[in-house]
Amino acid sequence: MSSVPNASALMKIGQLKKPYGIKGWLWVFSDTDDRTAIFDMQPWWMKTATGMKPLTVKAWREQGTGIVAQFEQVPDRNVAETMNGVTIWVEQNVLPETGEDEYYWSDLVGLRVINEQDENLGEITEMFETGAHDIMRVAATSDSLDAEERLIPWHKQTVIEVNLAEKTVLVAWQSDY
Repeated sequence: MSSVPNASALMKIGQLKKPYGIKGWLWVFSDTDDRTAIFDMQPWWMKTATGMKPLTVKAWREQGTGIVAQFEQVPDRNVAETMNGVTIWVEQNVLPETGEDEYYWSDLVGLRVINEQDENLGEITEMFETGAHDIMRVAATSDSLDAEERLIPWHKQTVIEVNLAEKTVLVAWQSDY
């Protein structure tokens, strides 16, 4: 059993949902593009009121349009009933390498967003999916152009350059959009 990791070295990759059946299985919501790839990233950690605890997958399978899994720490449905909403975390060093122009959302949160007119639009506070595009929630900062929050699509026509070293994202996005 590995020691409990530092929380800053963890990335959320999914969440447990409602119980499935009577033997402690749970629905698993995966944050990964390939939803079954979540099982290639081990070991899992769950965030509880008393800190990070290990979560060990015993078995899993696709069930209809979702995924269900059984865990060593969840012996029956009674325990499974208490697990709805528990988040699943892994250490970042077990994640696959990203390809060129691919980024983990956690690497983008906190980056400063600048448009082509060199105006500071704010800082990315959240990334989320809408179905059509991924979206950056850009919140105003003390040194941003104005106090506006912006929702900017993450799209090849919008995102010109990501510079992780400088912690910036250059976008084709006017301040008055």
